[in-house]
Amino acid sequence: MPALQNPTHSTILVTGSNGFLATWIVDGLLRGGYNVRASVRNMDRGNHLTQLFKGDFGDKLEIFPTGDMAKAGAFDEAVKGVDGIIHTAAEVHLNAVEPKDIIDPAIDGNLNLMRSALKYGDRLKRLVITSSCAAITSHADHPVTINEKNWNDASVKECEEKGRNASGLAKYAASKTLAEKAGWDFYEKHKSEVGWDITFLNPPWIFGPILHEVPSIDKLNSSCLFWYNAITKGEAVGNASPRVSPSHGWVDVRDVALAHIRSLEVEEAGGERIILCAGPLVFQDAIDAVNSLQPSPWPSHKEPFAKGEAGEKEYKITWDTAKEKSILGLKFRTHEEMARDVLADWESKGWN
Repeated sequence: MPALQNPTHSTILVTGSNGFLATWIVDGLLRGGYNVRASVRNMDRGNHLTQLFKGDFGDKLEIFPTGDMAKAGAFDEAVKGVDGIIHTAAEVHLNAVEPKDIIDPAIDGNLNLMRSALKYGDRLKRLVITSSCAAITSHADHPVTINEKNWNDASVKECEEKGRNASGLAKYAASKTLAEKAGWDFYEKHKSEVGWDITFLNPPWIFGPILHEVPSIDKLNSSCLFWYNAITKGEAVGNASPRVSPSHGWVDVRDVALAHIRSLEVEEAGGERIILCAGPLVFQDAIDAVNSLQPSPWPSHKEPFAKGEAGEKEYKITWDTAKEKSILGLKFRTHEEMARDVLADWESKGWN
């Protein structure tokens, strides 16, 4: 289907717009000339966005409270009159007690939005949904090459078999897997009824500078807090060696934000599932990148950075990003570029 071609006459709904990724998406959309309807749970959650963008974009930013996205009809009003939707709102943590505690809201969030778009999205051309590489695979025991045809059915099976005793990572990955599958199923069932199409984007670990509201460094979002603990304490996932963990992938938040915007604009992105990955990751990469920066962009931090462990890094997953290259054509930032900008950002915030 035709993608969006005229930013100045297009309104984009961004869900979860006060989050780590979504705030960068809002920033990119506004700078690109779009009108943005920023969905938040309540008006208080939108105060930071209002302050962040006031004076620069006139009336092009609208804060739109939608309440609990898991409730039926939550997005009914939000989708009216929008040309595109970017759906980022989702729980991102490894602390669910029962699998359903994180799986059900993820599925309901996708389906409630799509039901609203089905009923009221008469101007809508494309819906871009943030999924995750966790919906593709969460780990590998031996070297593998992964592409968009893969699904993380192993985590779903672990949750089915072990229930609350499944790992936190399995519960999170199952939520992303089942929510994305539910979204595809809904679209296939109703695509003859709508004038819009969908794109699912699948990033791995997302790191980068902060635009959303974070009062202190210990309140960073989950992925950035893992990165912080790696460079300052040498910690990795599951108390493993940073040379081998998490053996997954990574990408800069600003590149992911741009990918979402391009997915609205590039016709060929419609109907596609696209991996967004800058490269493989073990946390020794973060440690090495930070230690390579001289002088440090974070001089307020007086403690020495972690050194990690010497020895060969063990990458188990190779991500096939051919589809992203052919459709979106991004040039991803390197880990060193990202690390420099993150540390400079923390310095500017007075964190130490």
